[in-house]
Amino acid sequence: MTTTIELLAVVALTVNLPSYNLWHGQVGTVVEVLAGGTAFEVEFSDRNERTYESVSLRPDQVMVLCFDPVSPDSTPERKCHCLQSLSSSINSGKYPNSSLMPKGEL
Repeated sequence: MTTTIELLAVVALTVNLPSYNLWHGQVGTVVEVLAGGTAFEVEFSDRNERTYESVSLRPDQVMVLCFDPVSPDSTPERKCHCLQSLSSSINSGKYPNSSLMPKGEL
């Protein structure tokens, strides 16, 4: 299954990047789609919204995080629906800063 990674998607690293002091599981936000979706600029910020690293990554170096519950019998396409839901909420201005999303809103 190919997952389209969208602008403002919340992603987690699937690899260690010691030269950037970034480790498997750290969470960032896609801030730019590069080269037609073959690479992404991902920004890593602390709880105070200060960016501590911004790195260009390939799709195989991240996984998109899903905030909506997904039924075990959903199709792969339905399982990725959460990407569009989250991006739509952010793009509509409901969550101008995804790190400040109220718990339980999504």
